[in-house]
Amino acid sequence: MDLKDHIRSIPDFPIEGILFYDISTLLAHPDAWQVALGRLAKMVGQFQPDILAGIESRGFLVAAPLASRLGLGFTMIRKKGKLPGDTIGHDYELEYGTDTIEIQSDAVEKGQRVVILDDLLATGGTMAASIELLNKVGAEVVGAACIIELTFLNGRSKLNGVPFDTLMAYDE
Repeated sequence: MDLKDHIRSIPDFPIEGILFYDISTLLAHPDAWQVALGRLAKMVGQFQPDILAGIESRGFLVAAPLASRLGLGFTMIRKKGKLPGDTIGHDYELEYGTDTIEIQSDAVEKGQRVVILDDLLATGGTMAASIELLNKVGAEVVGAACIIELTFLNGRSKLNGVPFDTLMAYDE
């Protein structure tokens, strides 16, 4: 099955000149979604993780069902102020300004093998920040994966050598 057949392209979203690759149509198609999860399970399983981390918010849609399928735990990487309890944050640079992501302080044990998931890798800034955050709490980031990679933005180069895999890539 060609999963690209189930990705909708939306021009000029969120701003003019951007072509947005929408996974909503993939999620809505039961057979395509099961195929995607099966392929992701094979990909991620090779890293032998203890826990999966999803990046807010579409990364939750990928990581949570995948963790369930693989019999693993799941944790969330969220924007500042969205998680209850004690959190550990990490500030990172955006194209214009900075942002902060957080994880609950007890979400990952020191030394746990973690794979980070999101729906799409573009410039790589948030994925790189997530790797740094998990390293900060003592996790071992053994891999990262997405459904889609925009290869022309070269986000993979920011991942500090962490193995990365994707189900599909767009070159423009």
